[in-house]
Amino acid sequence: MKIPSKIVDISMPLDNDNIVDPDIMRPQIEYVSQKENAESMASFFEGMNASDLPSAEGWAWEVIKLTTHNGTHIDAPWHYHSHDKDGNPMQTIDELPLDWFFRPGIKFDFRNMPDGYIVQPEDIDAELKRIDYELKPLDIVLVNTRASEYYGTNEYLDHGIGMGKEATLYLTREHGVRVTGIDAWGWDAPFKFAKEEWKKNKDASKVWQGHWAGIEQPYCHMEKLLNLETLPDKGFTVSCFPWKIKSASAGFIRAVAMFD
Repeated sequence: MKIPSKIVDISMPLDNDNIVDPDIMRPQIEYVSQKENAESMASFFEGMNASDLPSAEGWAWEVIKLTTHNGTHIDAPWHYHSHDKDGNPMQTIDELPLDWFFRPGIKFDFRNMPDGYIVQPEDIDAELKRIDYELKPLDIVLVNTRASEYYGTNEYLDHGIGMGKEATLYLTREHGVRVTGIDAWGWDAPFKFAKEEWKKNKDASKVWQGHWAGIEQPYCHMEKLLNLETLPDKGFTVSCFPWKIKSASAGFIRAVAMFD
């Protein structure tokens, strides 16, 4: 087996500092040091004191409170709706086939599009023409937006474009794509723009249209990717296996892109 010469981490770290989620769902990580755990480790062994341990230190660990959508993660169809258009129950993250998550990848570069823009099928065709590529079933499609340029700032949540319903179905229903990914907070336009759309049209189906496209054709997408600008447009493999969390709407991933 030939090992790729380059492996690019396209995941973001899970931390307390960078604001990449609304306040109601930000992660909380408590770091417990070796010194703080010395007594608890010694208590497992009769007659042992913390001072008996090397440098009076035990094990370090972290206590984490989070949602399954914190950090780089992949959404299961269950996240979008309880059932598909035919009434079948949507799949949870532990029910999805593993062969979806290790596949050839391509990248669409939409960094020139203004924040809030809703991508249409013709935009996808233009990118496929630019990179001279024909989509194949189960290809993993990554979407590079301006959002990741704001990672580490308070502005991250308000930047990026949205993948429209028709564009999403163009990938999933027309071309057999089952896994996609984006470097923004979500697959749809930032809520800043979705709120404006709602005020204007009062059409709830528009505010999460890329997600709800999954009702017609279930699929998965990764959110909060990083470093997509360092990838070639094609010719790489994506590995993005999700955590196996029973009956969950998403799973954390250490997504990487591999190529020579």
